[in-house]
Amino acid sequence: MEWNNLVAMFFDQAERHGERPFLWAKHDGAYHPLTWREVADRVVALARGLKRLGVHRGDRIVLVSENRPEWMIADLAIMAAGGVTVPAYVTNTEEDHAHILDNSGAKGVIVSSARLAETVVQAAHHASGCEFLVAIEPPAVAQQLSLSIDSWDAVVAAAEHGPDNILAESRAFGRDDFACIIYTSGTGGAPKGVVLHHGAILCNCDGAMDMLTELGGDLHDEIYLSFLPLSHAYEHTAGQFLPIAMGAQIYYAEGIDALPTNMQEARPTIMTAVPRLYETMHRRISARQRKATGLKKTLFEQALDLGARKLNDPNSLSIIDRLTDSVVDRLVREKVRAGFGGRLKALVSGGAPLNPEIGTYFTALGLRILQGYGQTEAAPVVSCNRPSHVRIETVGPPLKGVEVRIAEDGEILCRGEMVMKGYWRNEEATRQTVRDGWLHTGDIGEIDPDGHIRITDRKKDIIVNSGGDNISPQRIEGMLVMEPEIGQAMVYGDRRPHLVALLVPDAEWTKAWAREAGKPDDLKKLADDRDFRQALNAVLERVNTDLSLVEKVRRFSVATAPFAIDNGQLTPTMKIRRHAIREVYGEALEGLYG
Repeated sequence: MEWNNLVAMFFDQAERHGERPFLWAKHDGAYHPLTWREVADRVVALARGLKRLGVHRGDRIVLVSENRPEWMIADLAIMAAGGVTVPAYVTNTEEDHAHILDNSGAKGVIVSSARLAETVVQAAHHASGCEFLVAIEPPAVAQQLSLSIDSWDAVVAAAEHGPDNILAESRAFGRDDFACIIYTSGTGGAPKGVVLHHGAILCNCDGAMDMLTELGGDLHDEIYLSFLPLSHAYEHTAGQFLPIAMGAQIYYAEGIDALPTNMQEARPTIMTAVPRLYETMHRRISARQRKATGLKKTLFEQALDLGARKLNDPNSLSIIDRLTDSVVDRLVREKVRAGFGGRLKALVSGGAPLNPEIGTYFTALGLRILQGYGQTEAAPVVSCNRPSHVRIETVGPPLKGVEVRIAEDGEILCRGEMVMKGYWRNEEATRQTVRDGWLHTGDIGEIDPDGHIRITDRKKDIIVNSGGDNISPQRIEGMLVMEPEIGQAMVYGDRRPHLVALLVPDAEWTKAWAREAGKPDDLKKLADDRDFRQALNAVLERVNTDLSLVEKVRRFSVATAPFAIDNGQLTPTMKIRRHAIREVYGEALEGLYG
């Protein structure tokens, strides 16, 4: 990929693909497309408008929006005007926005809806240096503000035919120039701004395209369904800039609740998701299957068994097994694939470790899962399983252009153009994280003889019990949530004699149990119910049989509400925030040692 920057890449692709459909959004109950040329025209117009508002090279502009065509248009326009995009989550509080605006020194904000603007406006008003806010849906303003508020349409109309040659000027930026500052979701505390340059994201796209060519066909024929937050580095690169590099189409999902419907409408060929989504889908499919009987149940179990055996050793199937596998592929797997739109080539998993059993489950049902690995500081992808050689228990080999080695203490280190420029205004944290060009990931792992990386845990999340044993909480949590009775779990026990856990019972199972027991399905009341706890304890004993002595969970507490983004206990990409959960349930967890 010889492009100097991301904007030049987009304009070249727009020129190449012209009137082909590119971005699809839902209006009036149906998906409608924007062509490549239409998107390019809108990018140019908005870029001119931003320059009229005073955006100069290097100015930071915060972007707050749901996934929609305007997100990409704004992102590209900010960079085309010479600015640096600062994505922010739509779930951010006013305090979160204030931190990002002040820390980044943002000159302006682009926000999508009036609802989101309610949270952003006050933060922008008090932020030093923030001069303007551009709103797709102008918000209601009840007071005099220190910044100007302009509508998207007015900004575009005022500069649509300006003198600026945006296309020519966009080629002046180099691969080392800043593209964006992405604030990490803060699983362990206050978020830091990760500065990514154009070359970092282009390097990621190049490596990912090299891997995806093994899927076969023309890359510009691929169709993405975008639903993870575009403010997260994973979707920002893999769900936006990678499709641009490929010349692919993007459908924007209406939200997580509408995802099954949107998959049927978009019929994607590639989707990127986080393990939490696969766990949820696994639970739903398993719940339906437990109600099945007779031939239907038998065929489904055969599909799982034969698919898993074929994944582990394709030569292990006898002639009869192969014939049976062909039958269940038509009768079972085709129906499962149809539920995902019917033409998926790959589900790419990233953002957190995928339980190998979940990966095996979906692969056995005919859905190829390619587990990858990375972090925001690596723009973000470091490695991914290649379609030609899937090792589901690993995160695959490094992408093209990425070097990986294991430090003496087991930490994974990586090097390449994809490594961030540093943390914004935090030189000390940058020096600690990037040393001699090597990014210290904070993850513990190993590399197998085939060059595949195996992640064992987060360095900072490893539990060291009072006996000095190192224990991976994520491995145990992954086993707990595989049980149909448990929806979420957090393992606890650093510097303690043994492990305990905080459990969030599965909502559907809880309702069914309460109905059968003749009790209310209020989790706050059931948390201390003796019979309910006995049922959960039986689950815990079941899991403990597969754990070593130091890994066994001795006692548990029941969370009175699910871990969620709204209560701050999940990141926007659905990873648990251990520090936030400990703040709420720490006393109860410590009480388990009494």
